[in-house]
Amino acid sequence: MNLALQDKIVVISGAAGIKGSIGETMLQALAEEGAIPAVVDRNDRGYGYVEELQSRGIDALFVKTDVKDPGQIKHAAEEIIKKYGRIDVLINNVGVNDGVGLDGSYEDFMDSLKLNLVSYFLLAKYTLPKLIESKGNILNVGSKVACTGQGGTSAYAAAKGGVLALTREWAVDLINHPVRVNAIIIAESWTPAYENWLKTLDNPDEKLRSIVEKIPLEKRMTTPREIADMVLFLISGRASHITGQQIFVDGGYVHLDRALLPGDA
Repeated sequence: MNLALQDKIVVISGAAGIKGSIGETMLQALAEEGAIPAVVDRNDRGYGYVEELQSRGIDALFVKTDVKDPGQIKHAAEEIIKKYGRIDVLINNVGVNDGVGLDGSYEDFMDSLKLNLVSYFLLAKYTLPKLIESKGNILNVGSKVACTGQGGTSAYAAAKGGVLALTREWAVDLINHPVRVNAIIIAESWTPAYENWLKTLDNPDEKLRSIVEKIPLEKRMTTPREIADMVLFLISGRASHITGQQIFVDGGYVHLDRALLPGDA
């Protein structure tokens, strides 16, 4: 299927994670489709990723940005517009489940909101004029924590709940332009960060089995590539009449009644 993403300017936050992360996988998938990724991230890995793409003849841009800083976000949007003159898609992908719970400080709670929620608002705010010009779209990356809770992560849960609310709100705001706004919701995905977290536990193999057996479809984790493939579809013209939606890419983790499934789930 031709998704017609060739030469589309796609702003993506949080795409300079380690190799195999969801953001980095999205970045590579965008490049494969011929899109022009503009990466907004604080990690210097972004320079290397963009240089590697450019060495393959793929246009890309990295703007090093601490997305907790409003001024830096504004600067990033200005730099992208200065180079390309337009923006077709915004993918808000930043997300860190930082474990700031009820015992956390006010400062840590607010920092988590700035990273996981406020950055989404500011990137949308500063790219919106160009998105309206291009009749583009916004895709927000959410988490099952907003729908199920997790425990011990009040700030992240609040932020991701806000992301889903903003998705619907912006879809309403922008319906007449028309700029589509959607969200994907991720549950358990096998990433390097997930693997590293498991290694910190006393019983990583047992913990992994207990998680995987609760995923209804095939009892396996969602791969970053499966998430990236859904992202590509939703930002493309093939999804031209989809807006205001929360689309779960989770193997049925959130919605299916596991008690009704065969086996030991």
